[in-house]
Amino acid sequence: MTSPGPAFPLTNAVRRALRSFSDERAAMDLLFLEAWERQPLPGAAAALRVGQIRRANPELAAEVRAEIASARGAAAPAR
Repeated sequence: MTSPGPAFPLTNAVRRALRSFSDERAAMDLLFLEAWERQPLPGAAAALRVGQIRRANPELAAEVRAEIASARGAAAPAR
């Protein structure tokens, strides 16, 4: 399965978490989660993978979601 996004973290939450991981698979999972939160992929396999990552890291998943939502809100044009 390929990753839906970049191979480097875009959120501060994932950057902080990656400092404590030395496992490449765990790092790939966090990058996948971050990319999914930005733009979900279709399909059951991707959804199941994200669900597993969220269950294993609920606080981090919430931080990533909040940071991306905040960035989207800041990027939205004023009306």
